[in-house]
Amino acid sequence: MKRYVIYLICLMLAVGCTQRQDGSKPKKVAVIVSTLNNPWFVVLAQTAAAEAKALGYEAKIFDSQNNTSLEADHFENAIVSGFDAILLNPTDSDGSIVNVTKAKEARIPVFCMDREVNASGKATSQILSDNYSGCVAIGQKFVQDLNKKGIYVEILGLMGDNNTWNRSKGFHSVVDRYPGLKIVAQQSADFDRNKAMDVLESMLQAHPDIDAVFCGNDAMAMGAYQALVAAGKAKDVGVYGFDGADDVMNSIRDKKIRATGLQSPQTMAKTAAQFADAYFKGKRDFAQRVPVAVELVTQNNIDDYAPAQQ
Repeated sequence: MKRYVIYLICLMLAVGCTQRQDGSKPKKVAVIVSTLNNPWFVVLAQTAAAEAKALGYEAKIFDSQNNTSLEADHFENAIVSGFDAILLNPTDSDGSIVNVTKAKEARIPVFCMDREVNASGKATSQILSDNYSGCVAIGQKFVQDLNKKGIYVEILGLMGDNNTWNRSKGFHSVVDRYPGLKIVAQQSADFDRNKAMDVLESMLQAHPDIDAVFCGNDAMAMGAYQALVAAGKAKDVGVYGFDGADDVMNSIRDKKIRATGLQSPQTMAKTAAQFADAYFKGKRDFAQRVPVAVELVTQNNIDDYAPAQQ
């Protein structure tokens, strides 16, 4: 009898251990984003976390504050704390590679959202907007609006982010074909609204007669517009952004901003969470890069889009 009781206890313990190993507790998903200081990335992070939770997993958001070292701390935390997947919006296309590599070595899948890392086979998959093609469309609108002639400036995003250069290259692939369009200044504002306002204020001092400004994202477009308002030039200088952020969509509707490229952070975030779900269920053959289309939004077609909430 005594041996039988001991056998039952051992059997119960073994069953309990097996249940924990088989995942009786919900798997955990870390959502690590470059910054929560930009409403667009807040939507990206919150959508990814909400989708992961809807699929039955725990989810926690980590803010890297555009700092690769802080991002590294978040990866260490995720690895040590037993997170089962990471949905990542990288801070730097090159600087984030080491963090993604550490997760891979720990057998934790990483699904990149919106931004990529410059290394094939490190992230499990990368879900990215088609930034180049989106900015080709903006370049075509830009040429049309300026009637193929004028002077303009460009405000770039983060220098270490591939999106910065893909957008700029897409734009210039069109605009540079027209000799009547001349760029007189190009400077980074780190995708930041306040920095873009300061940058354009300085540009206007050196080049007060510009006809347009192309900005690498909508936060910078809003900052540039603020600078133009302060200089009394808001009606004379066209502003072009990229993202499809609510405040710029409203500004296009109010005929303040000329155009933007509408990305879908919701699509990228949901896809990343669904890929993590598929990974947990055994899928391993993910495409390395999954492009997401970008739509050109202008004052001519803004009525096709629902008004953003003020």
